[in-house]
Amino acid sequence: MTRHRPLIVVAGAMALLAAACLAGLWLDDRMLVGAPIWLKAFKFATSTVIYATTLAWLISLLDGRRARTGWWLGTVIAAGLVIELAAIVGQIVRGTESHFNVATPFDTAVWAVMAATIMLVFVATLGLAVILIRQRLTDRPAALAIRLGVLIALAGMGIAYFMTGPTPAQLDALESGAAPTLIGAHSVGVADGGPGLPLLGWSTVGGDLRAGHFIGLHGLQALPLLALGLSLLSRRWSRLRPSGVRVRLIAVAAFGYAWLTAVVTWQALRGQSLIHPDSLTLGVAGLGLLATLAGAVWALRTRTDRADFGLAAGAR
Repeated sequence: MTRHRPLIVVAGAMALLAAACLAGLWLDDRMLVGAPIWLKAFKFATSTVIYATTLAWLISLLDGRRARTGWWLGTVIAAGLVIELAAIVGQIVRGTESHFNVATPFDTAVWAVMAATIMLVFVATLGLAVILIRQRLTDRPAALAIRLGVLIALAGMGIAYFMTGPTPAQLDALESGAAPTLIGAHSVGVADGGPGLPLLGWSTVGGDLRAGHFIGLHGLQALPLLALGLSLLSRRWSRLRPSGVRVRLIAVAAFGYAWLTAVVTWQALRGQSLIHPDSLTLGVAGLGLLATLAGAVWALRTRTDRADFGLAAGAR
């Protein structure tokens, strides 16, 4: 296995940027969209450290021609991440928004570059997902966790698409002939910048698409970490030692994680705050929880290793 130097360098640079943003939060008292101006860059830099490090590890699992293709895809992703963070920081220095900003021709150009870069990163990640699905891995539970984790992360990235369309208020402004300064929003049913959760900033009074985006994107880490945890537990709990049991548990966990991502996104699209779910949201979430718990019981009680779930079959 070889390290992917560009992604490792990006991860290190983003760690330094995150530290600089912490200093900015202390030294710079400016506010932007209801939050400290350096908070967005801190969150993006921290998320990029995790994302780049995870991708570097995944690429190290590839061999032969897939390794070469994966290296180039990883390099494209690394470049895209740098461009996105450079745009965010540049707009912070200017004291204005980066996302959805069409206030001036320059702001529009910056947002257009960001949007194109985000799409490029998505396509490169999709290509990497295809390669990982085809790559033979010796550990079946880990193989399934990686493949399903990448697919869920792609879905989480795709949720950002819902943020880019104009809001009803922005549509009204466009129809009236006005020139809105923003096209798109994180929130649904309320304006961005209102009351939000500490640090995360997700709206507490309306829908917020960042919740589903965040949860889905980090399926890339959650499922492989679960596979690692199950492997460690199997040393003490004999029921987990057969790889088929752990494969089934990973499949069930992936279902539950995907269900959670979908429910949180659906809740946001209905303009409902994450922390104030109605009975319909609770009912749908409860169905997913019951199905996941039932699946976990089935996974543990099933005594044969017949279930490979397709995506894990290539690991044999």
